[in-house]
Amino acid sequence: MAETILIIVLIVLVVVNIWLVSSKLIKIDTNLSRLDPLIRDEFSRNRDESQRSLKDNREELTGSLKSFEDKFSQNVKDFNELQRQKFEDLVKRQEGIRKEVEDKLKEIREDNSKKLEEMRKTVDEKLQESVEKRFNESFKLISDRLEQVHKGLGEMQSLASGVGDLKRVLTNVKTRGNLGEIQLGAILEQILSPEQYEQNAAVKDGSQERVEFVIKLPGKNNDNRSLLLPIDSKFPNEDYQRLIDTYENLANINPKDAEAVAKQFENSVKKSAKDIKDKYINPPVTTDFAIMFVPTEGLYAEILRRTGLFEYLQRDLKITVVGPTNLVAFLSSLQMGFKTLAIEKRSSEVWEILGAVKTEFGNFGNVLEKTKKKLQEAANVIDKAGVRSRAIERKLRTVQELPQEETVALLGESIEIEEDNEIVDGSEEDI
Repeated sequence: MAETILIIVLIVLVVVNIWLVSSKLIKIDTNLSRLDPLIRDEFSRNRDESQRSLKDNREELTGSLKSFEDKFSQNVKDFNELQRQKFEDLVKRQEGIRKEVEDKLKEIREDNSKKLEEMRKTVDEKLQESVEKRFNESFKLISDRLEQVHKGLGEMQSLASGVGDLKRVLTNVKTRGNLGEIQLGAILEQILSPEQYEQNAAVKDGSQERVEFVIKLPGKNNDNRSLLLPIDSKFPNEDYQRLIDTYENLANINPKDAEAVAKQFENSVKKSAKDIKDKYINPPVTTDFAIMFVPTEGLYAEILRRTGLFEYLQRDLKITVVGPTNLVAFLSSLQMGFKTLAIEKRSSEVWEILGAVKTEFGNFGNVLEKTKKKLQEAANVIDKAGVRSRAIERKLRTVQELPQEETVALLGESIEIEEDNEIVDGSEEDI
């Protein structure tokens, strides 16, 4: 029953709401009907005003465009007129500039012509002067050269006569020997010290023969004397010169005659080597070999060129042939050997000295260790003194310091020095 009543109430409420909504819709429709003519009148009035405004704006825009067109046309006319005037002025100005440029170019051409003419005259004068100067210098140079050539011809004539004199000198066997000996002595003097060689030394007791030079080797013989290496110079110039002439005229000489000349040269070299062997090799006073020095590289090269000659001299006669160049190399190697032997002899003394130095260095280490301990003790004493000094300073912070003058008057000027001396003495006693 209650539910039925509730439903009825709800239905009533719905009906009432519908009626209220309908009444409101009717009122709204009535209002809309009343507002429609008003809205239409307002729209019509706004349309008329808009048309009038558009018409006025169109008329005003048309007038403005016509005015702008007139002004633009006038401005174009003015601009064209201004451009025409400027163009005429520019043409006139260009004409003036062209005329001015032509005048300047004319002046420049005239000036250049004058300057070119002056330069041509100057160049002609300078060229003429230079040509004359160079011609005079060349003529003087040619004269000087001709004079030098003439002088050189005179010197060549003197040289030719000198060569003839030298040739005559070299034909003397004694003179050739002296030349070879002088050259040999010069080489030995350059490489060795004076105590390492001897000149004109006797190598055989009771013999008057003396070898030109001997080198004193480090070894000792039975008499406790230095072992000697004989060096003698030989210069078989006649046979060598004859062999050179044969080489130069080999096409016009019989091969047998050329072979005979070469054989004579070999025999001359062998004879010289045999003389050195017989006269100067005397073991144990000397070495069992000797050196034959030839004073020219050409002669030494010819001895090497002869097949088996050098080997025969070295093997059978115990003679080694050397020229100026390889003698220097041989002596340099000997000098290095002498230095090596001296180093070997001194090595034992060096080891003894090193042993003594090692022993003394051990003693020095012990002394250094003791010194280190003493210094450490002194440092400890100084540290303790520093600690006491800081303790005293803390105690004296409350005491007012006196001025320096009053301190000097009370304690004296040497107070600082005396205190320092007392501290040092005290440290030394503690150490």
